[in-house]
Amino acid sequence: MSLAQGGRVRITAGAADENGVRVASNVQVITSSGAGASPDKGAQAAPVPQKVHEVEGDIKREAKHWRLGVRAGAAFDPELFTFGVQSQIGPIFHPRVLFRPNAEFAFGEVTDLVSLNLEGIYRFSSASRVRNWTPYVGAGPALIFIHQNFQQGRDIDFGNFDYETGFNVLVGAQSRKGTFVELKSSLYSGPAPKLRLIVGYIF
Repeated sequence: MSLAQGGRVRITAGAADENGVRVASNVQVITSSGAGASPDKGAQAAPVPQKVHEVEGDIKREAKHWRLGVRAGAAFDPELFTFGVQSQIGPIFHPRVLFRPNAEFAFGEVTDLVSLNLEGIYRFSSASRVRNWTPYVGAGPALIFIHQNFQQGRDIDFGNFDYETGFNVLVGAQSRKGTFVELKSSLYSGPAPKLRLIVGYIF
């Protein structure tokens, strides 16, 4: 559908996100030419592109105040395989601040670990149709249970887990779709991994 110079249209848009961006849901021609022209009764609303619908869905998902996710990755020093679950709550106190508690389970040749992390993150910008990936930094206390045994054929006994309190610092990036990549370090936590590389998805 073409529109002559000076024509008028009516645009219907949804609510603005925290960046003030509004996504058009309907475009209707009122007059096809200048102000003196009569309305074009035969004109139909222009179809909204599929890409616009996809972006609108992403923004709605991003606006949820409570989301669940999964994560997996590798830890170094000591070397472990990790997996876990997490929740994302917010924003709280500020539009870019989120509370993201998570539980991680890690297994290695010598070390087994269970970590409850009470982390918060700060996003440098909000996910929008302009920026697909949003960088963030975060930190928070960690409640860590560690089991180490140098004997072969060992069995895991939760009664043998030692408790450590640590503090996590992290940096990462999260896509508008929900995928995230994260690099985390545990401080003041004894034999806990010094570095963790994590990939996850938030539903």
